[in-house]
Amino acid sequence: MRNNQLAGKKILLGVTGSIAIYKALELIRLFIKAGAEVKVLMSEDAKRFITPLTFEAISQNKVLHGDTESWSEGLSHIHTGKWADIFVIAPASVNTINKLSHGIADNLLTQTAIAFTKTIVLAPSANTNMMLNAITQESLLKLEALGYEIIAPQSKLLACNDEGVGALADVEQIFYHCARLLLKEAFWSEREVVITGGGTMEKIDDVRCLTNFSSGKQASALALAFYLRGANVTLISSGETPQINAINTLHVKSTAELQAALLSQMQYVTKNEKTPYLLMAAAVSDYVPIKTHEGKLKKEELGETYTLELKRNIDVLTSLPKRGFKMVGFKAEMDESKALANAGAMLEKKGLDAVCLNVLKEQNSFGSSKNEVHFITASHIQKFALAGKFEIAEQIVEQCSHL
Repeated sequence: MRNNQLAGKKILLGVTGSIAIYKALELIRLFIKAGAEVKVLMSEDAKRFITPLTFEAISQNKVLHGDTESWSEGLSHIHTGKWADIFVIAPASVNTINKLSHGIADNLLTQTAIAFTKTIVLAPSANTNMMLNAITQESLLKLEALGYEIIAPQSKLLACNDEGVGALADVEQIFYHCARLLLKEAFWSEREVVITGGGTMEKIDDVRCLTNFSSGKQASALALAFYLRGANVTLISSGETPQINAINTLHVKSTAELQAALLSQMQYVTKNEKTPYLLMAAAVSDYVPIKTHEGKLKKEELGETYTLELKRNIDVLTSLPKRGFKMVGFKAEMDESKALANAGAMLEKKGLDAVCLNVLKEQNSFGSSKNEVHFITASHIQKFALAGKFEIAEQIVEQCSHL
């Protein structure tokens, strides 16, 4: 993400009495790093774990709690709630969860939540038995049905030495979930987007393969960019992937695995009412070995020279059914003089809606953190100047919305 991705966004973070409260400090840091303004609301039990001064120091805003509430200064459950774009309660104790589900507003935090008219996010944290108690589970289901966003806890060894469900979700998962809620757009919301990435690996023997230098970084950046706009993203890749649980990630190696995963996923996403998108950023091998060998080929047996016989690989993008999809191909070229013509030919020959052309140079070679792309359609060519791959991904997302 860009450092200013959440610029102008106002986040109210509610913290309750839980040993996981220290993780809220890192969550605030991530929000502020992304450009958001953060205010903190503490329950009285939360103050038993960490002092308000700590939260004030990291958020650079006065903390709202029982001793600081002031209507004249605009520091109340009503004023603060009206100020915020989103209310995130992390960690959310079982006490708070069950109170909210029954409409109980007997403290500043629950009063703020009951009065809040925008999105509320709950990230529960509690002992396993408390979390799995039927009352708590019923409360979570009720709150979710009422429109609360629930970020499920993890299953791991807890601070009480019990092992099971109850640990606060990873801070980065909470951060990205909230960022998505703040940045999502109506066009992309709940739209299915399938992205492929990385270079295929074609088996020679059990220890060697034919592959290429594609890292999958651009596809990973695209997956994150589409996810933040609200899309339901599936990333099929042999390379780098974002560590976000909500992005459906399928790891593949060979062309055959890639094609099988694609066909299966395409069949599934067509059930969505909105037109799905497919972005084919994977670098599929042009040739594959005619024969594959079990075990390891021994140089002593092969001699001084060895000829590896190859055959033309299937063109996955050409073979895919395109009806009902918006299709975007990716093309890497090194000869700049022929690059645009080749990309235009690809657009027409393969029946695509757009082609992203990447002319490889020293500053944007495979594996680098930057890229330079021409977004090509039948009616126009849009050049994206050299920039970080996430910034390029954001521009591709924007252009895709106009296809």
